[in-house]
Amino acid sequence: MRGEPVLTGARRRARLPLLLLIVVALAGIPMLAIAAAPSADEGKTLFQQKCSSCHTIGGGTLVGPDLAGVTGTRDHDWLVRWLSDPPGMVASGDPTATALLAQFNNVQMPNLGLSADQVDSLLAYLAAPGGAPTSPAATLPAGDAARGKEYFIGQKRFANGGPPCMACHSISGIGVLGGGKLGPDLTGSYAKWGPAGLTSFVTQPATVTMSAVWTQTPLTPQEGGDLIAFVQQASVSQRPANTVVQLAVLAVLVAVALLVVARLTWRERLTGVRRRMVANARR
Repeated sequence: MRGEPVLTGARRRARLPLLLLIVVALAGIPMLAIAAAPSADEGKTLFQQKCSSCHTIGGGTLVGPDLAGVTGTRDHDWLVRWLSDPPGMVASGDPTATALLAQFNNVQMPNLGLSADQVDSLLAYLAAPGGAPTSPAATLPAGDAARGKEYFIGQKRFANGGPPCMACHSISGIGVLGGGKLGPDLTGSYAKWGPAGLTSFVTQPATVTMSAVWTQTPLTPQEGGDLIAFVQQASVSQRPANTVVQLAVLAVLVAVALLVVARLTWRERLTGVRRRMVANARR
């Protein structure tokens, strides 16, 4: 027809790859939208891995609050910022974050290292209709405090090969030198977290470090009960005063020992020169 461009066969063939590229791109847009959508299923998995040791959904308070209905009572943007960086929220002086910290015995929620997509998925799970309520902490058998201490300091081995708690934690009652510093001092933790919180943490450790160790070597229910019994027994606000005295005496003894070693090692450092000088002067 007159006035319409006429495409030659060569030009048609040249445009074909461009048309195919456009078709593929249009087909991929819905797939990208599906991939970016928050996944409640992923959120459920994240909750079980990272949250369930301190929180329930409809099962009551543990170390932290019951999260049933939290997406309806808290602003969405606030929840996103809180889940992304809890310590940062507290450090910024956010009044709600500060109030929660005080309400729950100053137990700071750690940074869970969630990506933006993971935060969205977790909120999608918490907001899911019917919310799949979680169970409260499991019930452990009554424990023996003396046996729990043996587990804590490594005198007794855990059945599944886990390391002694003393490798990372200290607590009152395990000796003047205490334990490791990687984790918090557990003196007073029973009063702070309560039996339900400790039970949940023992059976489902949520921190990155604890999970890396105890997922592969879980405690038996009786071992958990024994440890909690020992932590309860040791749950005092301060270390006994005689511990401070023992540390002071030990420090003095170490200092004296170092002085003796130094004296023996360098006893000739000055006298050797002086003897030669005196001998030369007398000649």
